[in-house]
Amino acid sequence: MKIVIIHGQSHEGSTCRIARMLAEKLNGDTADTTEFFLPRDFDSFCTGCTACFTRSEEKCPHYKKLLPITEAMDEADVIILASPVYVYHATGAMKAFLDHYGYRWMVHRPNEKMFGKQAVCISTAAGAGTGSTNKDMADSAFFWGCGRIYKLGIGVRATAWNEVDPKIKAKTERRVAAIADKIIKRNGRVRPMIKTKLFFSVMRMMGGLSESDHAYWQEKGWRGKERPWK
Repeated sequence: MKIVIIHGQSHEGSTCRIARMLAEKLNGDTADTTEFFLPRDFDSFCTGCTACFTRSEEKCPHYKKLLPITEAMDEADVIILASPVYVYHATGAMKAFLDHYGYRWMVHRPNEKMFGKQAVCISTAAGAGTGSTNKDMADSAFFWGCGRIYKLGIGVRATAWNEVDPKIKAKTERRVAAIADKIIKRNGRVRPMIKTKLFFSVMRMMGGLSESDHAYWQEKGWRGKERPWK
């Protein structure tokens, strides 16, 4: 299966190691895994111009710069969002990245491919904060319409992977293996969660907020009998 990992930092620390551990358990190697490191591979902040909402995402001043990551996510079967905890939340680089996909939320113009994908949110911390950090990323994954979303928060109690207690590493590997097993079993036959379908049903009554959104929903046939899943 194709995997894309979006790292919320540019160094290869504990969060990066765990994300790669999951990718390897899913594929056995990294041949079909594409990685992006923020802010190295994308470092722009949303300008708040609203062009993506009111006109088209292609009018975003960062559209072309972001396109390689967008295309990789669209082609992937599994999207892994990985961020260490920074002051109880995802990194600023991860937040800036996610801000650029507001137009893809179900209230606007969700991409139908997302409903058949699985997403994993991974965070690590020397102390606490993995729950709120994973929520930062899972909120976007949900509102994109991802069919299945998994969260993995690990309190590594260290600032470097080589300093992590072997017992914590062993427990981490077991948790990663459990998530990998679920993903593998669902691969190729992912259907959205009931919560996602219910939210989509509410959104289809609105058909988006802007003229661009309305035209999009109408074109897809989602205000009628068509749905972005089989």
